[in-house]
Parts: sequence; structure tokens; C-alpha cells
Amino acid sequence: MLQPLFGLKHLFGIAGMSREQITSLVNLGDNFIDINSRSVKKAPTLRGRTVINLFFENSTRTRTSFEIAGKRLSADVINISASTSATKKGETLLDTGQTLAAMQPHVLVIRHSVAGTCEFLSEYLENTALINAGDGSHEHPTQILTDLLTLKHNIGDIKGKTMTIVGDIAHSRVARSHLLAAKIMGYNVRLVAPKTLLPAFVENYGCEVFHDFDAALQGTDILYMLRVQTERLTTNCYFPSIREYHETYGLNMKRLKAAGDHCMVMHPGPMNRGVEISTDVADSIKSLILEQVEHGVAIRMAALTALCGGATEE
Repeated sequence: MLQPLFGLKHLFGIAGMSREQITSLVNLGDNFIDINSRSVKKAPTLRGRTVINLFFENSTRTRTSFEIAGKRLSADVINISASTSATKKGETLLDTGQTLAAMQPHVLVIRHSVAGTCEFLSEYLENTALINAGDGSHEHPTQILTDLLTLKHNIGDIKGKTMTIVGDIAHSRVARSHLLAAKIMGYNVRLVAPKTLLPAFVENYGCEVFHDFDAALQGTDILYMLRVQTERLTTNCYFPSIREYHETYGLNMKRLKAAGDHCMVMHPGPMNRGVEISTDVADSIKSLILEQVEHGVAIRMAALTALCGGATEE
């Protein structure tokens, strides 16, 4: 029987995690960075373990990093997309989950457009660990752990720092997870967006809300840019035009300089250059975007290890 690390049977989201669990996963990810920089990027940590990546939404970074993470830890990794799964033939999500669980994988990594998918499946898949790789507009825990590892390397202790998240807050699982993590880890969050792209009662998270991007720059340590998730927008009435959105809410070099020399830039990807971020900012020395991608592999190695690799088999 496999015993998970840090008291984590599943990784559903930041909600419900303790400061100690978050810190432990970030530190474990930090230990895996060295493996990813070797000429031979391989460790035997998950030898004999099976990981299935089940993605019902398109993904480049998250899916690829989970696949690389599993393979670098010597796990057997299987990738399944919605377009090639039996759900295209009318099979329910539950039947798909139970079918895969019957093959005895150790971990099932799931991305889905419906919030709470992993929690729902966990009630039926008793012997399979589940990792939420993003569920609707709900949560994206491994992205936030990736961000915290990246910030650890660049600004040290995040406690007391201010992160300003700009863009499509209403549809962003990353924004929601950061709001939850901020309460646990002790950093401040400012949200910047037009009213049409803010969820109702978002102030209840204890964050500051701005509609004027320039007014939110002073005192910001991290500018965290989000793309507009056009695939989730139901109408074309959220803002007048892409050009006006970029002028009002896009991060350019002028705004980055106004935030101060200490300010770093982050983005969970994919980027829409010329919309929420200009090319000169995305490619500047203040940008941590590619470092986030690199650290994403290490954090997903940590998540897989915590759920099935650091245990003894009895």
C-alpha cells in the first residue's frame, strides 16, 4: 500500500491545504530542479508507478510538463485527450474514470471544463490518487505552486509582498487559486480588470480591486498578467475592442517602469502578445514567464512524488 507524503491523498486545489503542505511541495519541487538541468534527466523515484493524464481541454504547458515530470521520474505515463477518449462515443465522465481506475494506475491527472471534477470522481475511485490540472474557472493548484517556487528563487519570502493580477479575473482559475494561496501564505493581492471581467463579490477574498491599471502599479512587487479567455466568453460585450483593451489593461514598458525596478512580471500562459502584454515586456529581463514553465516541470514532479512516490509499498 502506498503512503502519500504531506498528508495528501489527492491534490484538488489550494483550498483546504495548509501552509506546511504548500511549503513542503514547493521545497520538494525545488529539489527536483537539479534533475531537470542534468544532461541525463532521469531519476528512479516513480519506477513501477503508472500515471494517466486525462485532458478534456486543450493544453500545452500543463499537459506536457506532467508528461515530462512523470517520465523523468521513471513512471509509465499514458496521455489521453477528450478527442480520443470514449466520451466522444457518449461514455460518461464517471464511466471513463472508473474504466481507467480499473487498470490500476497510481495517479490520474485530470483537466476538465467543469469545476469540481476531481472531487466528484474521488468519491468513486477509492484506490487512485487524483490531481487537478485545472477545472473550469475553479482552481489550478500546480500552477500556483509553480509560481510560488519561481518567486522563491527571485524574491525570497513572499510574505508581505503585493501581487497585482490583471485581466480576465472572472474566468481565471489561476486568479482564484492565488487569492486562496495569498490568505495562507501571507501575501497581498490586487485585482485589475474591467467590471465585466470581475466575478461578483470578489472583494470577499480580502483583495483590493482596481479598474484603473495605472493606479494599482505603485507598491506592486509582482505584475501577474492573464489572457482574456475568449473561449469562455458568451458574448462580445465584455470590452469595446482588443485595441482599447490593450491600451487600458495591457502591460507595456511604460507601466512596468512605473511599477519600479524591483517589480517582476509573470504570466501562466498562453500569452496573447499585443493584448494583455507587449512583446518587449514579455521578453524583458523582468519577465519570469519562461522560468515559470521550467519550474512547472519540477513542481509536477513534486506533486506526483507526494501522491505516490515517497512511500513504501507494504
